[in-house]
Amino acid sequence: MSRKHAIQIFRAALEAADAEKAVLRALHFDGRTLVAGKRRYDLSKFDRVQVVGAGKAGAGMARAVERVLGRRISGGWVNVKGAGGAGRSPKKGTGSSVQARRAARPPRSASGDRVACPLFPITLHEAGHPIPDERGREGAMRIEEIVREAGERDLIVCVISGGASALAPAVSSLDAMQRATSRLLNAGANIHELNTVRKHVEGLKGGQLAQLAWPATVIGLILSDVVGDDVDVIGSGPTAADRSTVEDAAAIFRKYGIEPLALHETPKKLDRVENIVVGSNRQAMDAAAKRARALGYRTLVLSSMIEGEAREAAGVHAAIVKEIRASGRPVRAPACILSGGETTVTVRGAGMGGRNMEFVLACAVAIEGNVDPVTIFSAGTDGTDGPTDAAGAIADERTLERARGLGMDARAYLGENDSYHFFERVKGLVKTRPTGTNVMDVRILLVGDPRG
Repeated sequence: MSRKHAIQIFRAALEAADAEKAVLRALHFDGRTLVAGKRRYDLSKFDRVQVVGAGKAGAGMARAVERVLGRRISGGWVNVKGAGGAGRSPKKGTGSSVQARRAARPPRSASGDRVACPLFPITLHEAGHPIPDERGREGAMRIEEIVREAGERDLIVCVISGGASALAPAVSSLDAMQRATSRLLNAGANIHELNTVRKHVEGLKGGQLAQLAWPATVIGLILSDVVGDDVDVIGSGPTAADRSTVEDAAAIFRKYGIEPLALHETPKKLDRVENIVVGSNRQAMDAAAKRARALGYRTLVLSSMIEGEAREAAGVHAAIVKEIRASGRPVRAPACILSGGETTVTVRGAGMGGRNMEFVLACAVAIEGNVDPVTIFSAGTDGTDGPTDAAGAIADERTLERARGLGMDARAYLGENDSYHFFERVKGLVKTRPTGTNVMDVRILLVGDPRG
């Protein structure tokens, strides 16, 4: 029952993070005046409205803009995550017993990379993620053309969500950027560090898209996938004045012992730009907490800003589980402990996995020996976890015992960063398919049974 409850709580979080609904909450049009956030725009003053952007939630966000503005949209281009964009993936047929599907509507392509959506004149262009590819660079060049051609009587609506940094690489040497991205990811660099580098190497990030669009008016609609919801970090901040410097980017290369790429400075001030965060991990956490309480759990949201190594975060969460059992603090069982944010994994082994699967495996190892009902769940709201076809994983107090029965050593799998194959064998993979949104991760720990 606890496993089913964890899936139900996660589904509630996904529903609250729906990209299309998030934009529709922030954007309204009465036929003349567009209300975006707290500002109003008289569209009779604009000759063209164009939509550009990138991100895993790009399709849903663009769809919402079309629903609001309809025929007022002249055209546009949005890079979205394409087939094969997650990197290497397991063979087909290696399924699991856990499915947390939702009715997402990602772009589909039977044969090509470019997806022409029949609803609106915005091209959805598939590109690679997390390692940028030539498809992404092609799309970034098209976005750059659109904004460069914009004039004072143009309105540019830019939709940005998690994944935009990799999906729109406006860079001269793609090979060098691919190598640098891979090395930074494997070294455990966090999203702030990755995006600082990207902003000072590439051509659209760090406010450069908005700078190229001037004197056009720019509205940035942003779905946050970073801790703190910093608009100059989300998607590497293409429409936001950049607080980081060339020196910051160079320091990150030095920190991880990587040969630096050619760097350039980014704009520190922008005009005629409004940025609106339309959704974030906090909304997902609130919805998950509401569902958990309805299921009968005493619920505590630890934070929507958890960062750092996945294993270290797992140790802290495991300690809270033990404390609940020992003293009833910080909440008595049946308890639901929730946290959001995005951890990292420093890859030292030769296995396959992601930060969410690694978190669940490390947490299960830390609470080994617990005989009371405990469920550990962690998954990415975008439906992917590392270079795999899984969103995350789920475990309970019997998972390690089942693994031993299969001749598996959980600690050995953890040492090899091979959480995917561990959970594949114990039927603990969580697979959602692409969800069409991205507001970081959701972690759920259920302690005790609300049925008594």
